[in-house]
Amino acid sequence: MCVIINAKDVCVTGRKMTDKFYRYIGHLKERSLKDQMAKDPTEVIRKAIMRMLPRNKLRDDRDRKLRIFAGSEHPFGDRAIEPYVMPPRQVREMRPRARRAMIRAQKKAEEQAQGSTNNTKKGKKKDSKPEAEISA
Repeated sequence: MCVIINAKDVCVTGRKMTDKFYRYIGHLKERSLKDQMAKDPTEVIRKAIMRMLPRNKLRDDRDRKLRIFAGSEHPFGDRAIEPYVMPPRQVREMRPRARRAMIRAQKKAEEQAQGSTNNTKKGKKKDSKPEAEISA
């Protein structure tokens, strides 16, 4: 069972309070989010959650288990309600080819930062003049 309390204190960003509409009876009647929050704030949360869930056979069961209360008072006072804490993200390991490309890019950046004079590329020949002739 999922219990949501303080539904009346929902915070929305931007101009959603005046620009977002809930439409009823084939779009013939509409109510702004501000008006809907004044009438029934629990319905705003319920619709937001239900629209995020997939439309399958389990949806009705999930809706039945969802309990939303406008204020902080609720009939589940005897049970300890603990806030949900998001678990840490599991970051998957990079693919080998992408990891090698990233390592090559890091090495190249380090070489450029050190001011390496190795500006030759693979496949190109170096100047055949020895250093002794250049200094003379």
